[in-house]
Amino acid sequence: MGVLAGRWYRLNGDRIRAMLICIASLVVFLLVWHLLTKYRVVFFVRFTNVPSPLAVYDSFARAIHDPKFLLHIALSCRRILLGFSLAALVGVPLGLVMGRFKLVHEVIFPVSEVLRPIPAIAWVPMAIMLWPTNEQSIVFITFLGSFFPILVNTLHGMTLVDPVLVRAARCLGARETSIFREVYFPASLPHIFTGLTIGMGVAWVSLIAAEMISGQYGIGYFTWEAYSLVQYPDIALGMIAIGVLGLASSLLIRAVGRLAMPWGRA
Repeated sequence: MGVLAGRWYRLNGDRIRAMLICIASLVVFLLVWHLLTKYRVVFFVRFTNVPSPLAVYDSFARAIHDPKFLLHIALSCRRILLGFSLAALVGVPLGLVMGRFKLVHEVIFPVSEVLRPIPAIAWVPMAIMLWPTNEQSIVFITFLGSFFPILVNTLHGMTLVDPVLVRAARCLGARETSIFREVYFPASLPHIFTGLTIGMGVAWVSLIAAEMISGQYGIGYFTWEAYSLVQYPDIALGMIAIGVLGLASSLLIRAVGRLAMPWGRA
């Protein structure tokens, strides 16, 4: 039994260590937060009105039983799912085609580079004019936020494909579609999933900005409404909810990436 336990620990020691460090980091963060708010520290940054961890927990205990709060979270998740999925469905194939065909790259790349630096929040007035409902405009802004990181990383992955692999496939008689499917796409997958992970993070930033400005529901609107009503614990609760949802989304993408690229596992 002891031998098995020792072997299991050797195999999982790094994961256990990482988990313990993660837990210790969170505990230290909460302790520092508690002390700063308890003694209302003012040192360049003011903690006089910042809610304590216990106040935020009390707010969470009330909100978790409030159907309206759960509706805010559900709507934000739906908007993220729609906007991000559309961005992935458009950005990945477009990046692959742009990386493979020079003419397509020359036509689309200049337009994308002009639009890419425009922050999502600057699109809010235009989105309201373009789309008939707030819901559609918010999904559109979320789409834009995640689209460009996905497109750029996919394109970058295509440019790094080893030409020796392409020539070898052609020498073996592979056609263009087979080369695209068996060489370019698998070789670009690490960069594609990097773009998806980054795009998910930017999608949440874009969504929250859109919900704060033009939304009536959503976790971003919940946070902004709490600020307007001077409900400080709810502000922190909204921020923590955004962080947790964003982390869960990124972990889900990484899990899918490990399934899609089993050769990349240690």
